[in-house]
Amino acid sequence: MAILKTEAPQTASRLTFYSGAATASRFHTGSLKIFLYYIGKPRDPHANAITAEFLKRIGRYTICEMREIVPQRFNLFDRHSAARKIFLDPAGRALDSPGFVQLIGQAEQEARDLVFLIGGHDGLPPEWKPRADLLLSLSPMTFPHELARAMLAQQIYRAFTTLRGHPYPK
Repeated sequence: MAILKTEAPQTASRLTFYSGAATASRFHTGSLKIFLYYIGKPRDPHANAITAEFLKRIGRYTICEMREIVPQRFNLFDRHSAARKIFLDPAGRALDSPGFVQLIGQAEQEARDLVFLIGGHDGLPPEWKPRADLLLSLSPMTFPHELARAMLAQQIYRAFTTLRGHPYPK
């Protein structure tokens, strides 16, 4: 079950999506949590729907939270001091799907939370970039952050299904 919470009615910019909280004990141990943060307003309802669907599916395996942040008002490093911080950046390290599966599998084995951050139209905050544990590139091409969120959520879901031997990735 997924829980969709809006902090202000009728405003997509305050969209917060929690996935897996209600099913944590039934489907997974809850030792790994995934946080998908993004900078910028989620304006495209179609891309948002795709992302929400994959987050709902991820909820079968772990707790996943997605929300917009404003860097000046959100201290990601204090809030998630022990988590592995993976920031999406076009100049970052490219991983193929098996490499990404390995990244998720390692975090699951270590029971270490993962924090993903997708920058806004100006990219990542310059002072945050050097503090990332990994700068990850989805592609050398530039995508709208809404589409990048959908692609990232799909890859996370794909990683969990691969780790569980589910036929989805085939």
